[in-house]
Amino acid sequence: MVEVVAALIWDKDKFMICQRPASKARALLWEFVGGKAESGETKEQALVRECREELAVTVSVGEVFMDVVHAYPDITVHLTLFNATIAEGVPQKLEHNDIQWITASEIDNFDFCPADTEILERLKQECSK
Repeated sequence: MVEVVAALIWDKDKFMICQRPASKARALLWEFVGGKAESGETKEQALVRECREELAVTVSVGEVFMDVVHAYPDITVHLTLFNATIAEGVPQKLEHNDIQWITASEIDNFDFCPADTEILERLKQECSK
């Protein structure tokens, strides 16, 4: 199983989603910014590194929003999604095809990676309260 970290980055009532590049597995599907934790890294350190590499921003990592285990045909991931805020920088598309800020009510307008399904359902429920 591969340890994967991701950031739920909010700006008021919108959160950031990123579109995977056409050249990678699950091409052009939407996801939360993040990636695989490297050997010797804490999950928080991995998330800070991934956000710097993919978006050129420094994030402040908060509490875990949700943990999900998902088996794709080619890989099984343990995804830990952290609440996070941008401490420094403006997001840039260094690796992603696109970046969007969306509300929970707009989730169904995007095709997400299957591992994010449970997370998105929880976001829709919590934001409709």
